[in-house]
Amino acid sequence: MAGSRRPGRNFLFVPGPTNVPERVQRAMIVPMEDHRSSSFPELTRPLFEDTKAIFKSREGQIFLFPSSGTGAWEAALTNTLSPGDRVLAPRFGQFSTLWIDLAQRVGLDVVIQDEEWGAGADPARIEEALRADREHRIKAVLVVHNETATGVTSDIGAVRRAIDAAGHPAMLYVDGVSSIGSIDFRADEWGVDCAITGSQKGLMLPAGLGIVCASRRALEAAKTAECRRAYFDFADQTKANATGYFPYTPPLPLLYGLREALRCLSEEGLEQVVARHRRLADGARAAVRAWGLTLCAKDPKWHSDTVSAVMVPEGINGAEVIDIAYRRYDLALGAGLSKVAGKLFRIGHLGDLNELMLLGALSGCEMAMRDAGIRIEPGSGVAAAQEQFRKGREG
Repeated sequence: MAGSRRPGRNFLFVPGPTNVPERVQRAMIVPMEDHRSSSFPELTRPLFEDTKAIFKSREGQIFLFPSSGTGAWEAALTNTLSPGDRVLAPRFGQFSTLWIDLAQRVGLDVVIQDEEWGAGADPARIEEALRADREHRIKAVLVVHNETATGVTSDIGAVRRAIDAAGHPAMLYVDGVSSIGSIDFRADEWGVDCAITGSQKGLMLPAGLGIVCASRRALEAAKTAECRRAYFDFADQTKANATGYFPYTPPLPLLYGLREALRCLSEEGLEQVVARHRRLADGARAAVRAWGLTLCAKDPKWHSDTVSAVMVPEGINGAEVIDIAYRRYDLALGAGLSKVAGKLFRIGHLGDLNELMLLGALSGCEMAMRDAGIRIEPGSGVAAAQEQFRKGREG
């Protein structure tokens, strides 16, 4: 059909899925093989150990499920808790809302702490709730580390300190789907009992792997947990994984891709990966300030280094900016979800990207915003980001 081809490349700047490095793509182009052969453990056994590094865990056990991060949510909860167990969960965005919904649907009693969208988990409120729970009925605290819908990162170290200050035995579960592999995460140091991520964000893979890093305490809890599970059963995985196999057919190309993605992260160095994401995020935030706009995050302490949720002016529909960016400039931006639908657009800046790639996206944002009627100075955000990147390199 004449005129149907779109030359050039699509600029993928949603907060997941992220760009897959070419070497990772090549690693996934493999012929199918017998996943029960005697040589298969040569691939899988190192993965169970090497994946711990992105969680900064030596003590945890890795579970690799053929699923999205949602499957990992379900696996963490159902393997370690029983129907009717009480859990405490701050709610401050679409993904914390969805995790709470899942917890309720598997039979848990969820105590919800509502926070303003644009803020994060409040350690003081968590400590207060746990101090009030003198009978220790709350079995776990569920926190989304990086709320992708609003561009907000919560302080998990502070949450751990709050739990300890309350002298409460609740376990700590953390959704790190859009943070792990991009934002500093310390599973062992922060006492995270179940850390959860997915393959399509900081790990720079297609969607399809839900990953849980479970602490020894979580594994002990799994021995008596009574929530029903089958596909996501830790026990089935543990038994099969011990010999390098899976209880069912694994997603073979993704396992080869995971091996290569872990190599990429190791070669760059995890600390350098985190620093790069901070540098890119600082550039995006400088651009937003230069445009005269604001982020959904209410305070700099909440700023996310993987996604910036940019509020649009009153009278402008953020969805129109996103549509124009996609149709006219082949730039994919994230939409506003639920309470913030139409009020913002999201720039994902995580995974396999650098300064020049982000500058291209910021330029596309400027063109789309102007086409949508937002009055900004052309090039202002790009120039501000360039200056921020220069300072960041010098620093």
